[in-house]
Amino acid sequence: MGKTKKSENVAKKVVNSSADGLYVLDVFLIDGPITEEFIADNSVVSRTIEIKGSNTLQELHKIIFKAFDREEEHMYEFQIGGNGPQDPNARRYGLKQAFSSSGLTPTPTGDVSSTSIAEVGLSIDEAFGYWFDFGDDWWHQIDVTNILDKAPAGKYPKITKRVGASPPQYADFE
Repeated sequence: MGKTKKSENVAKKVVNSSADGLYVLDVFLIDGPITEEFIADNSVVSRTIEIKGSNTLQELHKIIFKAFDREEEHMYEFQIGGNGPQDPNARRYGLKQAFSSSGLTPTPTGDVSSTSIAEVGLSIDEAFGYWFDFGDDWWHQIDVTNILDKAPAGKYPKITKRVGASPPQYADFE
């Protein structure tokens, strides 16, 4: 599924955002257990999400889970500060209890339940990774498209745009 990190030559626009700030994120599905038929019908699968700086990474996970019509929870992590998804140099944020017992990945930098969006230091044009289900390996690239100093009144986080269908969480390859 063809989305990759934007050119490294693009200067990142750093915005000082507080807990009151609004982050506009484009979440692209870039890999997972998807049939060739699904890919042929949905070359791009993305969701645009608006989330406040005060929301946690766990709340970001929950809105992504909802946006892609997932049904069963699994372990997940965010990879921030690297060059997009799967960068081994990125800071990893996950559920601490899941990492300590799994032995799959190094101990995370922070716990998603207590780390806010504003705390991770995102900037406009930054891309970071979201890995859902350590087994089926659903990979997403999240592009920060805008950061407003103050979120307009309303309920956040919210899904504001859907491109492509949501693939079934468990594809039938037969």
